[in-house]
Amino acid sequence: MALITSAAVALVTVGVCTAAYVVIRYELVRQLDLQLTQQATLLAQERRDEGTGTLYGECRWLAAPACAQVVTPRTGTPGHPAGKDLLIPVTDATRQVAAGTRGAYYGEVTVRGHRMRTLTTPLRGPRALQLAVRSDTVEQGERQAARLLAAIGAAGALLAAGLGYLASRRALAPVTRLTATAERIAATRDPAHRIELPPEEGRRRGDEISRLAGSFNTMLGELEESVAAQRRLVADASHELRTPLTALRTNAELLARADRLSPAQRDRAASALGGQLREVTGLVNDLIELARDEEPLPLVEPVRLDLLAARRVEEARSHWAHTAFTTELAEVTVDGVPARLARLLTNLLDNAAKFSPPGAEVEVRLTSGADAIDLTVRDHGPGIAAEDLPYVFDRFYRSRQARALPGSGLGLAMARQIARAHDSALTAAAADGGGALFRLRIPRHRSGGPAPEA
Repeated sequence: MALITSAAVALVTVGVCTAAYVVIRYELVRQLDLQLTQQATLLAQERRDEGTGTLYGECRWLAAPACAQVVTPRTGTPGHPAGKDLLIPVTDATRQVAAGTRGAYYGEVTVRGHRMRTLTTPLRGPRALQLAVRSDTVEQGERQAARLLAAIGAAGALLAAGLGYLASRRALAPVTRLTATAERIAATRDPAHRIELPPEEGRRRGDEISRLAGSFNTMLGELEESVAAQRRLVADASHELRTPLTALRTNAELLARADRLSPAQRDRAASALGGQLREVTGLVNDLIELARDEEPLPLVEPVRLDLLAARRVEEARSHWAHTAFTTELAEVTVDGVPARLARLLTNLLDNAAKFSPPGAEVEVRLTSGADAIDLTVRDHGPGIAAEDLPYVFDRFYRSRQARALPGSGLGLAMARQIARAHDSALTAAAADGGGALFRLRIPRHRSGGPAPEA
């Protein structure tokens, strides 16, 4: 950036200095021509009746007219040798001016080793007046102007290089900090580091690089939260697996000494081992399900949500014989993965039945509105305490009422993950009159067309 800035400023400086040099040279030459023109007018009035020959012969003078002479159309020709005594060279163009076939003109000649500026203008006669003055002042002024402009251009380029370097260092400072932070994170594997940003006022009017640094910090925050969530998941899974694995090992060791046990003891140990294996298997399966971030798109298809809910309720009745399930289902079709939606409904129904006292009802309602489709599952159990409500969908979270009940604390977390994968919202609240109310809201843009005929 510093090189590009310096090159751009240097190019502009060179262009400006070149233009200034051309203007200065033009003005110097124009002043010299104006001086010759004034002297020619004065001589033409004072010596209009004199003949041909040299009027002034001091060509070494710097003032005008240093040299002046009058010539005719024949001056300098072979038949008119008088031109040999003249100081200013006589050319065909000079004789044309004397003959009246050409107008006045300026020129450059060398007289006795000096560069001179000349003016040739017609006189009556036919004659022509030639004036010459040394152009040393013009050349000297040009050299001085060139040296001065070159110095100014070089100074400007150096100043631009310095300022460009400082500006680039300041502008790219967030990138430097970003690079250092990325290298530090790569070395320590700790996403808690952040890039230092300017004050909020500076960021509001900041540039793209500052916004990039802010976006990088946001990404680091999300990464840190993700890493922390993974660590919590591993820690919670280790904690939840410790107890059933210990029980499995104990029962396995007990069965290894089966010859010392009575048949009834062996049966109890084998039954306990089978139950613990099923518990561990379910917990591992739940963890695998929670590890999925999104639903596979090729499996998405139109689903009759009312029919799917009815089948899940029938299966829940067979599993929870002491719980009464009531349904009120409108005909609704949504786009989704049938197996995943079935798992979501099963988890909600099992959770409601688990917290319902024997004989209590679990109410399942499916309604279709103008903006969204609502599926609610309401139980008549103890409900959800206010301090537990923000955490009911967290992995492995178990309220005080649930700690004595079977389960791993992953069902509701899995249900919310499935809902989010379907662009839907799953919420929990305390129901009026007691119990808990879980609501699945599916936006209309996720739903399919009208329900097909049964």
